[in-house]
Amino acid sequence: MTMATKAACVLAVWVLVASGLSDLGSARAPLGSKPQREFDYFALSLQWPGTICASTRHCCATNGCCRSEPLQTFTIHGLWPDYDDGTWPSCCRRTQFEMDKILPLKEVLDKYWPSLYCSKSGTCFSGKGLFWAHEWEKHGTCSAPVVQDELQYFTLALDLYFKYNVTEMLSSGWIQVSNGKEYALSDVIDTIKHAFGGSPQIVCKRGSIEELRLCFDKELKPRDCLTTSLANGSVSKSKHCPRYITLPTYDPLEIMTQFDEFEVPAALYTA
Repeated sequence: MTMATKAACVLAVWVLVASGLSDLGSARAPLGSKPQREFDYFALSLQWPGTICASTRHCCATNGCCRSEPLQTFTIHGLWPDYDDGTWPSCCRRTQFEMDKILPLKEVLDKYWPSLYCSKSGTCFSGKGLFWAHEWEKHGTCSAPVVQDELQYFTLALDLYFKYNVTEMLSSGWIQVSNGKEYALSDVIDTIKHAFGGSPQIVCKRGSIEELRLCFDKELKPRDCLTTSLANGSVSKSKHCPRYITLPTYDPLEIMTQFDEFEVPAALYTA
């Protein structure tokens, strides 16, 4: 199934759920005794598998890095409601993830929103669980009044992902996947800004793009992210982007040869 067909399928599901958006309340219930105000904007956080999968040292059935063919497009990390002061709400509404609610999207989620790790994700209310459960309970529950239930949250994220295809944006600026080629960080930023209409936020790991984030206002229109590159002391130095960066590939066979040689780590993936 082509990318265009996938996008059409997601759009069809979005039409089914969009009719319920006008009924959503504008306020979120506070978590515990600390109220959390309504978010200011969305950040669609995308992962570059070539950077993350290069560090994979074991395989499991749920790890997208271990598929027979390498992932050569950005995949979704999450759709995050954020505040303009650099902080964000989390775990806003006490509701547990239910896989049955997003079954119409499962095939598309498996392909474009896979976990790139074997460890189970920590959730707000369901203990350890799926990567999708973590994203819904921590971030999705804070996305009212734009969306509120699971199907709306995951459908919206997929809709934005297909509409603003970062891999294609970069290719249009002659920025290609390559193990050896370096690109000026400024060129990457300018290419995205020209195609998208807002400045992205880029997170790096050892000189390679690890995540790229697109930001949207609450009407889902492109806007600038707060910082273009995480090189201003807001995160650890290991996440800073140098002046020249890469979009590396990886070899799944090298990962799969290590299958069963390592135990699944106990650490939780909590981003």
